[in-house]
Amino acid sequence: MESAERSALRAAVYRGDVRTVLGLLGAGPIPGEALQLVGDGLVAGLGQQVREAAGRAGDCVALLRVRGWPGDGVLAEQLQALLGSGPVPLLRPLPVDLDELAGVLEGDPLQGDGRVDLASGQVWPWPAIEYAREVGEEDEDASDDPDRWLWVRCEGSRDGYRDMKDFIDTIGDAARADRLGIAIEGRGAFGRFKDVLSRWPEERDRWHAFSEERQRGRARAWLADAGYSLPPRPWPGP
Repeated sequence: MESAERSALRAAVYRGDVRTVLGLLGAGPIPGEALQLVGDGLVAGLGQQVREAAGRAGDCVALLRVRGWPGDGVLAEQLQALLGSGPVPLLRPLPVDLDELAGVLEGDPLQGDGRVDLASGQVWPWPAIEYAREVGEEDEDASDDPDRWLWVRCEGSRDGYRDMKDFIDTIGDAARADRLGIAIEGRGAFGRFKDVLSRWPEERDRWHAFSEERQRGRARAWLADAGYSLPPRPWPGP
């Protein structure tokens, strides 16, 4: 999937525009680098009772089960429940932006932890929390209310480093793979990896899709472990 198509798909999923999601997929195979993103679009489609979404959802479930990345099983179970072919997961709905959640989970530990508003699903990174306290919009004691906030501990870059190693294994050009493998040795691995990867735009675009897919799945898995799942996004109309 080209980067422009992926951007269009991401925007359609965010809007809950299932018709556009299905149009972008067409009749071909669901792209493996977008299963998590497509799955959320199909969750919306099943929630909106779009008939054409059912067949594609079944395809997505099969691909998720085979791949088995973190979060794939959670999404497959949600799709199966909406299809009526599996039990309903015992998870509470929480409309979280998975990209924002991933940003807190896998961000710079020096930036601190974050939290999710259990009423709205809004993700608060630590700088936003500090600002709210500084300007008097929030009392520090209010942050301890477990009925209001779900705290998110920053887990750092360990999983991101593993993503780089796994991505290198998917590169068919041995010379490129060797250069990237050398780049991720030692301190400053992420910066060197990106610098080397920038020489090959097609690989760079593929990496962005791979990394985003992995982060989205891990954020979904973390949310499920906390007892929550994304509800189907409603279509707001034109």
